[in-house]
Amino acid sequence: MPQPSDSQKSQFSSNLQLKTASASVEQATIGASVVIKGEVSGSESLYIDGRIEGTVNFADNRVTIARNGSVAANISAREVVILGKVQGNIECSDRLDIRSEGSLTGDVITQRVSVEDGAILKGSVQVRAAEHNDKSHRQAQAKPASAQSAKSTATEQPKPAAAVAGT
Repeated sequence: MPQPSDSQKSQFSSNLQLKTASASVEQATIGASVVIKGEVSGSESLYIDGRIEGTVNFADNRVTIARNGSVAANISAREVVILGKVQGNIECSDRLDIRSEGSLTGDVITQRVSVEDGAILKGSVQVRAAEHNDKSHRQAQAKPASAQSAKSTATEQPKPAAAVAGT
């Protein structure tokens, strides 16, 4: 049997390193046969292929509801990806992504939203500006009322959701 060349060895070594590096992403999985009733929280990403009823809180991470996943809960996360079925309100600090097979019945508060063709969304959507914009808005509100009143009608008008949601 021929021995691999040095270039083949280095290619194998680099492939192994790439696989090891990508495997370091921490993600918990709720299996297809698992049913959880109550509060689910954590500090890693969550992949739901089973059923959850209650609340889901993964504030700094991603929550993915798989095609077979079913969630009857309010979800709070950095990013939520829906391929299955969700009934409940969602609050994302970054992004909500509803794929073509996904279904959401509930209200949404997020910075960015993506709804693919074929997806179902029933509820209200509130698109908020990024956190750094919220801080500058709070500082403007802290100014004296006389300085604020001249700008209040121009700065406090809500933006149309369609103009912001395309991001």
